[in-house]
Amino acid sequence: MTGQDRTGQEGSGQEASGQERRERISAEIAARTGITEAMIEHLVHAFYAKVRSDPMLAPVFAARIADWEPHLAQMCAFWTSVALMTGRYHGTPMVKHMPLPVDAEHFDRWLALFEQTANEICPPQAAAHFVERAGRIASSLELGIANGQGVMLAVGERFRRQMEGARPCC
Repeated sequence: MTGQDRTGQEGSGQEASGQERRERISAEIAARTGITEAMIEHLVHAFYAKVRSDPMLAPVFAARIADWEPHLAQMCAFWTSVALMTGRYHGTPMVKHMPLPVDAEHFDRWLALFEQTANEICPPQAAAHFVERAGRIASSLELGIANGQGVMLAVGERFRRQMEGARPCC
């Protein structure tokens, strides 16, 4: 017996496997945005080249990353999962970011560099797709880091670390 699966596609009555669904979704996103794995690799490498020379972000990364090739490969897998929903990345980004000495200012700079790089490298629809997801990632990481520091942010509030040696205002 044939029928429609959950996507409305005619089929054998059996639902597509998770892998088949993922491949279909990835192909639909790629067709809509023009994003390819080669584009992701170019974006990741160009973005991290900027990060490595940025006065604010470079020290944060330099203190933790000695060998950049494995990190870049992991970031390509991450962005392939984020942008094309491939499911290739299996890491724990929140855990990795929790101990970092970063706050809203760092995330704003990271996002500005990412957006600049995406707009330089990608067609407009692809750049918008990347930047929208990058914004959500930055917000989530900032919220998680603040929470890890015992700070509950209100809607729209940003996380600011107190400067070392600074006294509370009141």
